[in-house]
Order: sequence, then structure tokens, then C-alpha cells
Amino acid sequence: MSSHATHTNHTNPTPPILLAIAGFDPSCGAGVAADLKTFAAHNCYGVAAVTALTVQSTQGVRSVQATAATALRAQLDALAEDSVLAGIKIGMLANRANASTVAEFLDQHNFAHVVLDPVSRPTAGSGELLDEAGLKFVRGEMLKRASVVTPNIPEAEFLTGLEVKDVNGMKAAGQKLLEMGARAVIVTGGHLDRPVDVLCEGPEIETFGGDHVKSANTHGSGCTFSSAIAAQLACGQQLREAVILAKAYVTKAIEKSYPTGKGAGPLNHLFRFHQEPPPRGVHEVPQHGMHPAAEPTAH
Repeated sequence: MSSHATHTNHTNPTPPILLAIAGFDPSCGAGVAADLKTFAAHNCYGVAAVTALTVQSTQGVRSVQATAATALRAQLDALAEDSVLAGIKIGMLANRANASTVAEFLDQHNFAHVVLDPVSRPTAGSGELLDEAGLKFVRGEMLKRASVVTPNIPEAEFLTGLEVKDVNGMKAAGQKLLEMGARAVIVTGGHLDRPVDVLCEGPEIETFGGDHVKSANTHGSGCTFSSAIAAQLACGQQLREAVILAKAYVTKAIEKSYPTGKGAGPLNHLFRFHQEPPPRGVHEVPQHGMHPAAEPTAH
């Protein structure tokens, strides 16, 4: 340990530190890359434990290689020992061994906010994102360990065994997930003609309508929505407000998206940071490194 590390200048307050537990998407539209960008967009600092290495692009998932459970556990322990974690977002778990590793980790720490995005199969491509034993474990053990669960319609069907065709089906699936042990559920309806999200918290059921953004660039929207909820909760919002704000953020990030490959592009997670380039010829920075940028002359 070098001595200067202890003399850090502590004038800058540390923002909430959030942990993403998910797979790695090399095209960086989904998985931990989406989570980290979303946390950054909400002025939080993100750290990540990688559950699987996927081979995927905007055109879909080709294969999944799960991280060994011992390696996942080591990542989680190293991060938890080092930082105070304000919230956890759990995405793809890959298999039962990794799911139970995460459950044990949650049991050893009392995290205030745990958002579970129960990813089971990719929207495009092949490669199971969770094996059958893993699914049973998520149903039986993970649901009750999360503060909030955010399945989309296919994931809600997969978890509950119910057929979900419309908003009433979403409400029924949400209620069933509460009976199965979840504390709060948001069933996301991005697959519907008019995207409606259904929030089930205790006996309360609330629907949030939305405008359908005409864009093919929705790769990673589920990951992004759950990460935005985790960030809002860590920043002190109540769940209802967190859902409204996360939905608005995802909608805007889809609106501001652009294609990056041949398939469905990613969201523009950092749309708030977009900088217009200065007009040409104004404030040009000198090419030779030592001189400061030219100051405007004093009048």
C-alpha cells in the first residue's frame, strides 16, 4: 500500500455506491455495462460482479459461459469488504450455483435495496440465461430476498406459469409473485402496444401508462429500468416515485438512442451528458501539450 493513498483529499463527497450482479455483454448495451452507465447517469458510482461472460452483439446472444461460483463469491466479498454498498441490482444469474452464491451473499449483509431483474432467456438469439435448476431457485429463494422484482411479460409468465396477454394478466402475475414471496413487483409491459407497467406492493396495484417510442434500439431496456430503480431507491426515493422516474429515464434513453450495429441498438444511457462540439475555429486547444488553452484576452 503506497503511503500517498492514505492522504487522499476528502473534499468531494462520495455518492451512493451500487453493486450490479449480472452478465457481461460485449456490445455493452445490456448486463453490467448497462447497469454501470445507468448508475453513472443517476450520479451514483457503480461496481460490478460478473456472473457470466456472454457472446452477444446487437443481433442477439450466441452463447453464455457462466462464471465459476467460487470466482463470483470472491468478487462479491472483495467489493463488500471495500465499499459501503447503498443498493444491489441483480440481473442474469446463469445457473443455480451462482444464484445460491448470491443468496448467501445477501443473507450475510443487510442491504437496504435489492432489485431483482429475473432474466431468464434472451429477447433475441439463443443461449439460456438461467438453467432450469436456477429458475426453481429464483422462484423458491431469490424472490423473497429482493426488495423489488422487475419481470417483463415473458419473465412473469416463466416465473408464475400464468399466461399474460394484457394488463389484467400482468396484475394477476404480479399478485401471484407476491404470494410466492416477493415483497414488491413491477411487471413491465414494453412488449404491449402501449407500454404499461404494473406495480404490485402489498394489496395496492397501480398501473403506469407510457408512450410507445418508435425505435428499434431497445437492447438492454430491462437491465436499464431495474438499475434506474435501484439508483433512485439508493438516492432516497420511495418505490412508487422510483418507478415513475426510472420509466421516464428509460423512455428518454430510448428516444435518444442510435444504432451501433446491425441489430437492435442499445439505449443512450448518458443522454444527459451530451455535449455539443464547439463551433469550428473557436477555442481551439493548442496541439503542443505544455501550453494551457488560450485564455480570452483581457479587455
